[in-house]
Amino acid sequence: MLKEFKEFAMKGNLIDMAVGFVMGGAFATVVTAFIQGVFLPLLAPIMGGIDLSEIAYTISPAEINEAGEVVKEAAVVELGNFIAAVISFIIVAFVMFMIVKGMNRMKKKEEAAPAAPPRQEVLLEEIRNLLAKQS
Repeated sequence: MLKEFKEFAMKGNLIDMAVGFVMGGAFATVVTAFIQGVFLPLLAPIMGGIDLSEIAYTISPAEINEAGEVVKEAAVVELGNFIAAVISFIIVAFVMFMIVKGMNRMKKKEEAAPAAPPRQEVLLEEIRNLLAKQS
């Protein structure tokens, strides 16, 4: 069973997929940092100074007792964070689409290119042509 697991784990597809997950996670982190640190601050002046991350809807306010301690947290829907996550998803999905599209284009070029005949066949054809010339 251990041998079978080792064979399964060492297959090229599984390792490629693992690398893809790691790269995808790192790419998503970069996109999130770009959205939060660059895109949204640039978008705020266009939207009249509204910071997208501050857009929220309070369903029920926090309950505070006489001592000033929070008894029940406020129920808040953070729409701005959701919008930022949707923007990040769209960017990641578009980049992944472009990568897959490029890979498919490269595969089509490989499939369209005629494969060179094996060296043995080339040599046999040359011998045949030489024999035909001598006859």
